[in-house]
Amino acid sequence: MLVTTTNTVEGRRILEYKGLVAGEAILGANLFRDLFASIRDIVGGRSGSYEKVLNDARQTAIAEMTDKAHRIGADAVIGVDIDYETVGTNGSMLMVTACGTAVKLG
Repeated sequence: MLVTTTNTVEGRRILEYKGLVAGEAILGANLFRDLFASIRDIVGGRSGSYEKVLNDARQTAIAEMTDKAHRIGADAVIGVDIDYETVGTNGSMLMVTACGTAVKLG
């Protein structure tokens, strides 16, 4: 399934708008990962563990969104927006949301 942040697909015509679709992923933070990320913040550099968690959450949200689009007969999701938020007590959880418009292309 085609997923794009643009509102059109070059060379393709939108035949039908199927509706809004969204996918969410909420992941808990790990105490040890937080500890090592804090150390990394002090000494500098990138936090590979957090980058992996963000990537996994984004992929999960996109997969859920495209699955919903497929179930309603769409073959693309356009205008996709991905948001990141912290939720829970003291921001202990990460929420990633992917949202877009499911369409049928010609």
